Amino acid sequence: MKFSTKGRYGLRAVVELAARYGEGPVSLSAVAAEQGVSEAYLEQLMRSLKNAGLVSTARGKTGGYLLTKEPSEISVGEVLRALEGSTDVVDCVGSEANVCENACTCSARPLFLKLQSRINAVLDETTIGELTEDHIEQKKRIEHARLS
Repeated sequence: MKFSTKGRYGLRAVVELAARYGEGPVSLSAVAAEQGVSEAYLEQLMRSLKNAGLVSTARGKTGGYLLTKEPSEISVGEVLRALEGSTDVVDCVGSEANVCENACTCSARPLFLKLQSRINAVLDETTIGELTEDHIEQKKRIEHARLS
């Protein structure tokens, strides 16, 4: 399984919103500048996140994007599924299992099911809050190293 730029950049954008959670709306330009992603591309990602109910928008001069829940209440799996559509390692382990004629007799399918189960557990048990804490600590270490 390999996540596309939609998943990777969208996850980074959500972590950026989480790092500023409680401070009010965050402009798309601020997220784009911090993450090094074009505003046009981020706008597409934010639309998917908004459709999934993970972010909301505020209009006006101080408008921008907000998380709809606390970062600790949003799983990485929710974000990636909103952006990627699926996190299935192969088609036959997801809800579209009928796409493979050999799903019932495939000797590798039990392995794929086990992998998918563990991947889902990690994605669903890891919260945006955890990623944000790690991100903030990493930024502190980088700043400390830069000043040393």
